[in-house]
Amino acid sequence: MTGQRTQQMLADVRTLVEVESPTADPAAIGRSTAAVTALGTRLLGVAPQTAGEPTNPVLIWDFGPGLPGRQVLLLAHHDTVWPVGSWDSLWREEAGRAYGPGVFDMKAGLVQVFHAVAAIPVAARGGIVVMVTSDEETGSVHSKALISQYAARAGVALVAEAAAESGALKTARRGIAHYRLNVTGRAAHAGLDPEAGINAGVEAAYQVLAIAALQAAHPEVTLTPTTIQAGTTINTVPGAATVAVDLRTATLGDLDAIDQALRALRPVDQRTRIEVTQLFANPPVEPSHTAALFALAGQVAAALGQPAPVGVAVGGGSDGNTAAAAGAMVLDGLGAVGGGAHAAGEHIEVAHLAPRTELLQGLIQAVLDGRVQFPIPKEAVRA
Repeated sequence: MTGQRTQQMLADVRTLVEVESPTADPAAIGRSTAAVTALGTRLLGVAPQTAGEPTNPVLIWDFGPGLPGRQVLLLAHHDTVWPVGSWDSLWREEAGRAYGPGVFDMKAGLVQVFHAVAAIPVAARGGIVVMVTSDEETGSVHSKALISQYAARAGVALVAEAAAESGALKTARRGIAHYRLNVTGRAAHAGLDPEAGINAGVEAAYQVLAIAALQAAHPEVTLTPTTIQAGTTINTVPGAATVAVDLRTATLGDLDAIDQALRALRPVDQRTRIEVTQLFANPPVEPSHTAALFALAGQVAAALGQPAPVGVAVGGGSDGNTAAAAGAMVLDGLGAVGGGAHAAGEHIEVAHLAPRTELLQGLIQAVLDGRVQFPIPKEAVRA
């Protein structure tokens, strides 16, 4: 039976992988949304609601409120980082692995969600919501509000993102924030009257050093100036410059502290003006968000005869960060086992498809049975 289920799931994964879906390509996202809708409707027996922005819609299968305290939000996404045409062959199976754009991150996990819910009798699905986003790879800008709304209502979010190394579950995720620092100076001819200019590029360099000093003073965070742009031509004093900044933190307190420090930056050249803008922020998933569900996963795995799960902290973010910020208990990395996310060797280990789906199904059922209770510390929740 397991072999038959694996082959059915593998065929469904292939169906989604062969419909390319880069986040910023509305036409591709439209085609992929149609494929996900068709697959989910076939497996779950009902069509989804469609919400969010037309260019990056959110698909929602809501099976009703269920009992208080026995509700679960299942989070997945079908967008990828791969532009159309990036892969010569969209699907390849070799030595127990399946390769393709987005197969690991995270179309196989999405298929696992559909199959896990499909295995639960329709009459027993009250309390389950499946939410599939199409902008996760760019920060879930369009879907964040919906994720927060449903996560706060459910109180539990299971995230079918790809597993960590060797199938480990993700019991903590760093918070992520992106910033843009704009510097305004005054342009002038670099040869005729450079003294009339105010060099925004030089000021940007000072600010990069100030950001590096912040990083040195706070080794517990990762604060990285990334893209730096200044000026228009080689013979013009730059009148404007921009610096992009990537921030990663393990705690909400650190996220807020560095945010305040960045906003407090002041120009070295007082003739320039600087402006710091936060482009987006995903608060961290802290161990307090995951402890009870991770323990429950261990119980479910034992009952299934599976090895005890391992939990690890990871640096990347997911829609689980948004769910945690809304006050939900979260467990992430419940999706496919494999490797090579965002890389040319992206793949899944086919033999793990069915067992991971059984684990996810067991966790869903355990939540619906009322087997998890959890207080979330207020300091770990974004108000």
